[in-house]
Amino acid sequence: MPISPRAKAVLGYWRDLGPAGWYAGGESLDAEIRTRFEEDWNTALSGGHRSWMHCPEGILAFLLLTDQFPRNMFRGQGKAFATDPLARRAAHYAWQNQLDLRIDEPMRQFFYLPLEHSESPFDQDRAVALIKARMPETGAETLLHARAHREIIRRFRRFPFRNEALGRETTPEERAFLEAGGYMAIVRELQG
Repeated sequence: MPISPRAKAVLGYWRDLGPAGWYAGGESLDAEIRTRFEEDWNTALSGGHRSWMHCPEGILAFLLLTDQFPRNMFRGQGKAFATDPLARRAAHYAWQNQLDLRIDEPMRQFFYLPLEHSESPFDQDRAVALIKARMPETGAETLLHARAHREIIRRFRRFPFRNEALGRETTPEERAFLEAGGYMAIVRELQG
């Protein structure tokens, strides 16, 4: 069964953007992703695009659409995390069946990011283990960031930088963490 044209569009866009653009963010990129893919995201949110799950490339497109793209399309809003459960289920299916290994690095990392974006300690540990085991060529930087996410969950049991978007109260400890550099402070700590 051939990959759907919309799944191809997702993959082509992300590949063209490349590693330098994947984490760049910014309103221009966010708006472009929103314009091009918000309708597809809404389809996935309402239960569509399940046909993408028949092959590794389709699953990767689904993961990008449900895990990466909403973080751009809805930056600073709770809606950015609305399809995280869909992405986690797809990611679990993929790595349990070793379908992630059929995608070359560094694109393979997007099979593990739904776990890394989870506020579950189990998912965090699994993300670190999978990156260590399955990204031998390009995984060092990805592993550093996975370890940073895991450390934040170990300390706070959630990501404090999501609190405002999700309407959660920020504790004094979380506020101090955010004011001291938040996520990037953890990255620097792990590098040191």
